Amino acid sequence: MARILVTGASSGLGRDTAEALADDGHDVVLHVRNRARLTGEESTARWEGVVIGDLAKPDEIRAVARQAAAFGRFDTVIHNAGVLRSPDVTTVNIVAPYVLTALMEKPDRLIHLSSSMHRTGSTDLQKLAAGTAGYDDTKLWVTTLALALASRWEGVTSHAVDPGWVPTRMGGPGASDDLAAGHQTQVWLATHEDVVPRTGGYWYHRQVQTPHLASRDEDFQAQLIRALESHTGVTLD
Repeated sequence: MARILVTGASSGLGRDTAEALADDGHDVVLHVRNRARLTGEESTARWEGVVIGDLAKPDEIRAVARQAAAFGRFDTVIHNAGVLRSPDVTTVNIVAPYVLTALMEKPDRLIHLSSSMHRTGSTDLQKLAAGTAGYDDTKLWVTTLALALASRWEGVTSHAVDPGWVPTRMGGPGASDDLAAGHQTQVWLATHEDVVPRTGGYWYHRQVQTPHLASRDEDFQAQLIRALESHTGVTLD
């Protein structure tokens, strides 16, 4: 069985992903923003552990990395946490997965939640430092990060997943995609060996899709990593 960290897992797709993995017998460590997101003993009994921290706050991102390190090396890390309309969209959607990935011991597998909206994202990385990025920009950047990591670290697979427009709190009740399908690709990528391509895929409902061309551009990948290193002061080995 695998040890798996799921960020943003108090509700929505993150909780669905964590519960499916736990049901399959995996050792799941849950990340939640604060203790108030945990509701009673039943919420914690099935997990190997819980790490707590607000991924909108740089110091707490680092604290989450330290808490996670106490569990040892993870087989899989699923960067599920995200916000849609918030002043914290840049920090939560791209800075947090970057910093956690850079500070934690390398897992076997990395899975990053993207969105079809990444296709309208901007390659203007000045928005990162200025704090003017929109949701679509951050999802282009996290997709680019996922695909950059796919070729950067030997032995580590990295994928991006579009879970679809699903009726979670973020997606809203009018979302037209299938809620169950929203987490199944992440669970499959986290635990199965018969994944083709083995790394560097952009997935929607277990099918490979074509992402924004910039996300596969090696020059833009390098520019993004340099921008993140400068913005955070954290180097990606």
